[in-house]
Amino acid sequence: MKNSLFKLTALSLLCYGISVHAETAVNIQILSATVKDQKIDNASVILQKNGEQSVTASTDAQGQVSLKSAITDDATALLIVKKQGYSDLVVKCPCAGMTYAISPVMKNLDGLRIVLNWGANPLDLDSHIVYPNNHIYFENMKGTDALLDVDDTTSFGPETITIERKHDNERYVYAVHNYSEGSNPNSTSLSASQAKVFVYVGQTLIKTYYVPQNKVGNLWAVFAVTETGEFQDFNTIKGVTSEKRLQTDEFQGIANNATVETVAYSADSQTNAKELNKQGEQAYHAKNYDEAIRLYKAAIDLDGNYGQAYSNLGLAFQKANNVSEALWANRKAIALATGDTAAAVRASSHYNNGKIYEDAKQWDDALREYHYAKREKENDVYDKAIQRMQKQGAK
Repeated sequence: MKNSLFKLTALSLLCYGISVHAETAVNIQILSATVKDQKIDNASVILQKNGEQSVTASTDAQGQVSLKSAITDDATALLIVKKQGYSDLVVKCPCAGMTYAISPVMKNLDGLRIVLNWGANPLDLDSHIVYPNNHIYFENMKGTDALLDVDDTTSFGPETITIERKHDNERYVYAVHNYSEGSNPNSTSLSASQAKVFVYVGQTLIKTYYVPQNKVGNLWAVFAVTETGEFQDFNTIKGVTSEKRLQTDEFQGIANNATVETVAYSADSQTNAKELNKQGEQAYHAKNYDEAIRLYKAAIDLDGNYGQAYSNLGLAFQKANNVSEALWANRKAIALATGDTAAAVRASSHYNNGKIYEDAKQWDDALREYHYAKREKENDVYDKAIQRMQKQGAK
């Protein structure tokens, strides 16, 4: 299945005694995240870097593309993949010789798709997701409202898990195991694998995780989705000794007790985030919702604890009819709400989620969110919403 792309070679050109940047070829392949070995043709692939002219090409029938450019294939470059009916993929380089998978747009409100890609080595990385009474992985590919769509054992990936419906009040933990060195807790090959995990909700790539570098261990605890739907980042590598497909107390202990990653955001980052959030509010009031979404996300990139930006992002997603994404942003706003306005933020975010469920005629889910809103703050609007759902037979 794997591509036979030739290695990136460095070229240099000396013309009339003047040194210039030479073009190099960045060769990649694009596959489907949900259909094993399916090549994606006619996908638009863009290589870009700030201050330099981007280059664009389309994949051929084998899903392959060669991007010839003077852009240096390093961590300052971005690769963007676009295809009608699929979510856009954005990934940091280096990208040469890699295979990436793109995700079809998801329809379910509480759906979630997790796609793992990595480099040539090690051969076999495995995706695992654990939640109450379920452990989805290659020997148990189907669980309650979840499925391992694609399993790969010969480098690059993808390994894809689709959650059709995330259950309320249940915690999900996602981890990557280096099966090639499953009983070697002192291996460093997972850390050197160039592994990347892409998380999709609705139409949007909402989270990207890059494997920590220069770490020892064969199990990467990546993230959890909490009982209330908030993402918690772990991004830590641990060593496990089990050869029994991780159905052990050792793995379960790491999955259940992984430490949430803490990130310190500088004062400058927080100040710049507030300015971007302000610009986002201006775009939102001008009904330029796509631009508002971009600005709010940029603010969150600078300050991942910025609850107001998440709350604003939820509203912008909702106005843009990206309602699955709005649910996710609102839940993060609820989790981050602090201070004198915390109860009001939580109440309004729950109410907004209730409206999304009500519009989708998911009466029970809507009723739950309206009750949560009322618990945070009394409001006649919440009472009327609860009554509407009860008339629909919600319990």
